Amino acid sequence: MATKKAVVLLSGGLDSATTLALAEAAGYTCYALSFDYGQRHRCELAAADTVARQLGAIEHRTVTLDLRQFGGSALTDDAIAVPDSGGAGIPVTYVPARNTVFLSLSLAWAEVLGADDIFIGVNAVDYSGYPDCRPEFIHAFETMANLATKAGVEGHRLTVHAPLIALSKAQIILQGSALGVDYGVTVSCYNPSPEGLACGRCDSCRLRAEGFAAAGLPDPTRYQGKSQ
Repeated sequence: MATKKAVVLLSGGLDSATTLALAEAAGYTCYALSFDYGQRHRCELAAADTVARQLGAIEHRTVTLDLRQFGGSALTDDAIAVPDSGGAGIPVTYVPARNTVFLSLSLAWAEVLGADDIFIGVNAVDYSGYPDCRPEFIHAFETMANLATKAGVEGHRLTVHAPLIALSKAQIILQGSALGVDYGVTVSCYNPSPEGLACGRCDSCRLRAEGFAAAGLPDPTRYQGKSQ
């Protein structure tokens, strides 16, 4: 029986790894897409490659962009420090228009592949408050995608799936663990060491650690300054 194709955005972090596992479990033939966009945490790209292989993506591509040309984020501008906590409002770790850019390129690959489905691991419960992680954004992009593409105009409706969007971090971890995701190889930290060791202080590290604690599972994260 032929399976449906899907493009899955894969950062190498906990959420995107879980999303890939969920898409695979739903019977999709998955094409994983990562981005080398000038992020300071480049070790996540190696993590994405490992996750794609472990979870059986049929193909994994990494597209090179240079969002450092614009900066404006602690993740793409070395002059902006990564904060130890999120603070009030939208944090400086927000990368302007990142998910819009990523989804647009995943849409292009989906059209070429003849895939009607895109998966993205955004979350609007245990997250840092990024505007492009909200349901309103996902729905708006899906509407645009079906207006702007040859596939959409010809009746091949494209669906943007965000299966984690209403889940707590603990729920995400429990679902992924049940599907065999090895979270020990994922990198979620905003400011890891070159070897991929997590800082243990940033907002992403905090949310991740709290998620494992709430799920009642051991945290496999490799932290800086701790024996492995």
